[in-house]
This record gives sequence, C-alpha cells and structure tokens, in this order.
Amino acid sequence: MSLYESKTQQPPKNGLLLLQGLILLLFCIFALRFWYLQIHKGEYFSEQARNNQLRQDNLYAPRGLIRDRNGELLAVNEPAYALGIVREDCKDLDATLKTVSEWTGVDLAKLKKVFKKSRRRVKPFEPLILVPNLTFEQVAVIEANSLHWPGLEVVVRPRRKYLQGPLLSHVLGYVSEVDEAELEDDSDLAVGDYVGKQGLEYVLEKRFRGIKGRRQSEVDATGRRLKQRILNPPIAGEDIDLSIDLGLQELGGKLLEGKAGAVVVMNPDNGQILAFVSAPSYDNNAFTDGLSQKQWVALRDDPRTPLQNRVIQSVYPPGSVFKMTVAGAGLHYGVVTPEDTVYCPGHMKLGKYVFRCWKKGGHGETDLEKSLVESCDVYYYKLGKKLGIDRMSEYAFAAGYGKPTGISLPHEKGGLIPTRKWKKRRFGEIWHPGENLNFSIGQGYVLVTPLQVARSISSLINGGRLLRPQLLAGEPAEEQGVLPLTDNQRELIRKAMIATVDKPRGTARRLRMKGVVVGGKTGTAQVVKLTDELKKMKDEDIPYKYRDHAWMASFAEKGTQRYVVVCMVEHGLHGGSGAGPIVKAIYDYIFKGKKGKK
Repeated sequence: MSLYESKTQQPPKNGLLLLQGLILLLFCIFALRFWYLQIHKGEYFSEQARNNQLRQDNLYAPRGLIRDRNGELLAVNEPAYALGIVREDCKDLDATLKTVSEWTGVDLAKLKKVFKKSRRRVKPFEPLILVPNLTFEQVAVIEANSLHWPGLEVVVRPRRKYLQGPLLSHVLGYVSEVDEAELEDDSDLAVGDYVGKQGLEYVLEKRFRGIKGRRQSEVDATGRRLKQRILNPPIAGEDIDLSIDLGLQELGGKLLEGKAGAVVVMNPDNGQILAFVSAPSYDNNAFTDGLSQKQWVALRDDPRTPLQNRVIQSVYPPGSVFKMTVAGAGLHYGVVTPEDTVYCPGHMKLGKYVFRCWKKGGHGETDLEKSLVESCDVYYYKLGKKLGIDRMSEYAFAAGYGKPTGISLPHEKGGLIPTRKWKKRRFGEIWHPGENLNFSIGQGYVLVTPLQVARSISSLINGGRLLRPQLLAGEPAEEQGVLPLTDNQRELIRKAMIATVDKPRGTARRLRMKGVVVGGKTGTAQVVKLTDELKKMKDEDIPYKYRDHAWMASFAEKGTQRYVVVCMVEHGLHGGSGAGPIVKAIYDYIFKGKKGKK
C-alpha cells in the first residue's frame, strides 16, 4: 500500500539533495572548527597544555647586607617559611582555609580577608601568601598533610635579621609586608613581599631590594613540584657599609640604658656619624616576624615612646648650649667684643619682670669667655636685648637651626627658631621684649634636635662649614652652608669651650683628659616653669616629668683625630652631672680604649 494517498502528498523532489547538503554543511563546520583549533590556534593551546604541567614562579632575592665601618655585620638574611595557596589546585577553598586556621592559629576571618584582598593580584597558578611566617612545627604539620590538601605550598624566602636588635633600630629601621598603597605605587612589588618601612631600610629600599629570579617547575595533578629549572637566578640587593662604629654604638646604648635621651658622635671634618643612639629603643626584628595588633598597640602607646627617634625627631629647648649661637650672633653683628664686660648681680629686671641667673649670687664682671665658661645668664639677657629677635633668629638659621639637617633618615624634624612673623601667625600676638631674653638662653619657643647641635658644634671647629650628616661610609663631605663668622670669631668661641673644660669654674670640667684638647658646653633646659614648691625640693625629690633636661655639647682633638660628641638626657637635671659622665666615657673609649662602667 502506498504511503501517500493522493498526488498532494508526494515527497519533495529535492529532499534528498537538501538532506545531503545539510550533512555536508555540518561536516564543513566541524572541519573549519577543527582547523581553527588545531592549526590556527594550535600553538596557543599547546602552550596552554604545557602550562598545565609547567609552571613559573618567582625566586625571592635576598636584601643587601648591612655592615658597620669596620665590616661588622648589622643586618643579614635567614631562610623563612611562608604558607601559600595555589587556587588552581585547591579543590575546596573553605575547607582548606579552615584547616590552615587550625594549623597556624590564625583567625579564619583574617585568612579569608587576606585571600580576598590578594586574589586579584596573584595568578591562579601562583602561590598566594596566607601566612607570612611559619614555625618549624607548623611547617612539619603542613608538609605531612600536603597530599590531603592540594593547593597548599610552603614557600621559602629570605627574611631580614637584625643582629643587634634594639641597638640600631632608629638607624636601620625595619622591613615589613608590603601594603596596598605600596603595591599600587611600585609595579615591581607583589603580594607577600617585604619592603623597608623605617630608617635606612626605607630610604635605601631600591638599593637593598635586589631583583627577583624566575623558576620553572614541572607539577603533577596535585600540584606537587617534580622537576625544577632556574630560568633567571635572583640578584641580591646591594651591600651597604655604614659610618657607624659598632663599638661606640654599643657603648652609647649601654650608657643610656634605663634613661631617655640621645647620643651623637660625629666627625666634624666630613659629617660622618660614628654613633647614633636613641633611648629607649625597640626590637626591629619584631616587625619582620610580624606584630600582632595587641603587640603593636602596646608598643605604640608605651609612655616611654621607644618608637620615637630622639636624635632627629624629638625637639628640645637647648638651654645654655644655645648660648654659643647667641654669642656668635653678637660677634657677627658687632654688638659685642671679647673685651666687653657685663656685671651680673644674679638677676636682671625688665619692666615689672625679674629674670634670674642660675647662680643666685651672680657672676660679677663677666666678659664673653667667662659668660660661656661659667654659663652666665645675665650676660646673655643683656646681649639678647641688644640683638633683638630679628638678628638672633637670622643668625640661628644661618647656624643650621630651624630646618632639617638632611640626614638620610625619614621624618626628621627641623626644630623651631621663632620669629616675629611666626608668633603672629601662630598665636596672633606681637613679639614681646622679654621673649628676647628667653631666646638668648635657649628657652622660650626655641627647640632643637641633638643632631642639629652636633652639626653646629662641628661648624665651629671645621672652618665654619655646615656639613650634611652622613650615615654611609665613604660618602664625600657635602657642604650645605657656611657659618657667618670669621676665623678669629670662631676661634674665640672654640677657646671659650676649651676653657669651660680646663678652668676651675668651668661647667664642663669633668671632661678633662690628659693629652687631649677637649672643649664643651653644658646645658640645663627647663621643661616647665617651676613653682615655688618645686624650687624648694631637692633634685631627687622633684617629680621626673618636671625635671630639667641635661645637655652636653663637646669636641675633642688629638693630633689629626677630631670628634664632636653631643648628649642629651631627658629630665637629667644638670648638663654637667646628667650628660657629662656619658660624654666623658665616650672620649675615654675613643682615646684610651676604655669602655668604662655602666
């Protein structure tokens, strides 16, 4: 029986041809696609297939070593272990992160936050660092369970080690894990890298960092490395030698132990810093290892402020140390001569106010040299009144105060040299005559750093050159300005400093050394205006925070050897007794090889 009952139900005449055409078209599409994948894109997909077996990752470059001027190592590198996760190999991310939290004790929420923040910067087949520092016990646990947790990888990389710890923290600074802002600013950095955050580590980051290498590894289905080949070896960072003398630095740290203050030892002829001590200090290794939030808050809020670099970041009233600057101003502007005398009865009246000398009975007839040797306040009250604020501030700026010294360390303060304009802008008030008197003895608004004092003293004995303080060995002297005094005027102040040590009534006489020319100037800087009650107290009974700061600014010469040593002890009461013994012990070490007692 026919399948079609009428002529209207006849099959299409070209049906077979149409079906054959469709089949041919389908085969053409398949053939074209096959050609596209195998021929046109063959090399690309072949490379992708190889990448499934061969992976490339970075090899970390060790940071450059740091040594002192005599070759003693100060900062080195040691192997450290971090835990990374390769997302491409990780089968269950949530379970893996939970397990990592149990193994390492790191909060799960913190791990998830690190993962989320870093994933866009790390390729799926490269390890994303979850835990930057692992203990050996943690490494053992992870390695023992690696087969069960594909995607986890222990990454070996160099870690900074500071061999002296707190002793050089304020010079070297520290390194810590890179943050988002640093990643944005520097394309050479990657998540998990360590960079300098403070001190020379920060300033010389590019020199210390080195260049990463590249490694190619063959991996199996679980991500385990089977074979490795170094494509580009890492290049270590530059080694740096400092001007610091470790022996002097250790002595300075020992002498300031239990105190708050600063010690600077400087070569006045080239600006090289031989000792740079700020106390109290902190252990910079703690930042490399990774501080917890609790540890950071404790360090940040410590009332002794160990993070503060007292050599360049703390500013203090200089007290009588500043009298050499005012004396220089008087000589420079011709307001005083070495022969001019002032009678000191122990006080000076200005209007209704009485300004007292530290010596109640006064110093009697006082010339320029005696004013420095015995530190007569009345002499400088009268000199300050003659000079006025404009000339005193102008000379102080020329002597290197009121601006940073330019040392290669971050966050240096410039101190404060007040002017009429400054006071008007700051307080909306005019400059009063009595403030000239306070300025003249290094009180009132005047603030300086210990390093500024060291540079200023250096300029008095090196021909008047204001040199940039240098922390790197071998750096040439860099002149930043010239002290506006003649050779004879500088010599007058220099001889007065020597007399301050040699004469019986000199306030720095404890610095005397046989066979060594020593000059000094003490300073006792008032912190607060003492009440009548506090004035009646013995020194040891005055509350610590109300005690005066103690300064000793000095230089010493023997043959071709010349050094400047400045010490400032917070609330040390008197320059001679509070800072003097520290300076004397340093000179004993330099010239006699004696380390002395604590």
